[in-house]
Amino acid sequence: MRVLLIGANGYLGRHVADRLLADPAVQLTALGRGDDADVRFDLSTGSPGALTRFLDAVHPGVVVNCAGATRGGARELIRHNTVATATVCESLRRSGCGARLVHLGCAAEYGPSPAGSSTGEDAVPRPGSPYGVSKLAASELVLGSGLDAIVLRVFSPVGPGTPAGSPLGRLADALRRVMQQGEGELRLAGLGVQRDFVDVRDVARAVHAAALSAAQGVVNIGTGQAVRLREVVSVLARAAGYAGPVHEPDETHPHPGGPPVPPYPDGCGPWQQADVRSARDRLGWRPRIGLEESLADIWMEAACRV
Repeated sequence: MRVLLIGANGYLGRHVADRLLADPAVQLTALGRGDDADVRFDLSTGSPGALTRFLDAVHPGVVVNCAGATRGGARELIRHNTVATATVCESLRRSGCGARLVHLGCAAEYGPSPAGSSTGEDAVPRPGSPYGVSKLAASELVLGSGLDAIVLRVFSPVGPGTPAGSPLGRLADALRRVMQQGEGELRLAGLGVQRDFVDVRDVARAVHAAALSAAQGVVNIGTGQAVRLREVVSVLARAAGYAGPVHEPDETHPHPGGPPVPPYPDGCGPWQQADVRSARDRLGWRPRIGLEESLADIWMEAACRV
């Protein structure tokens, strides 16, 4: 099976590449903006015609789109998430390769949900952030493309390679600084937020399963269990051997030594939890890696950071 992986050098893409390369039946080609890609191509500025010619030459059976941006202004997010996906869809429509498209969406496309609820694929998306809007527009382009395509809506990915600028990356770095500087307490804000954390290696397994399946439409990828950020901090503290207090300051009166770590900026409010029955029934996929292992990996990387 020839697979073209777009965005192989990103957080999710690196793990997807590792998973696909572990399958001896897969012949993988990586396309991206970085020098380490097999083929350099910028989806946000490249023409669909150029990508079509490449598809016709390589003739993949599956295209996996892990490319995109998580931070930046609205214009940048639209360019790297929405316009880039439009280029992929148009190129596949023009190409004669007939490839299946596996597109990675995100839970931010859903927006806020009622506390205690599990969000299913039939929920009406109401994204609460520019990032969520740009990703929802991309997913709608895929779903309306007429291609053999599936959108995996990934909830909150965790595990090795978590970016330092992400919410959990910032939490781990705040803990590392407190321990290195010998401060008496860890000051964090927004710890009441609850998210459905899924290990990035399990996400890669879901992509592999989706590439091999005939399932179409939207499939949630999560654990089906929301976890409070306060519990995440406790698990990180145990992994780090930190026994000091965790203080949640009044956000209207920030600590004079600097602002606390901000809460999740995804526009999804205080609660989000996936309904993952479709992943089980349609892909034969279940999460395998527990949150403690994922967070221990995040801490090990944060602890080695200078």
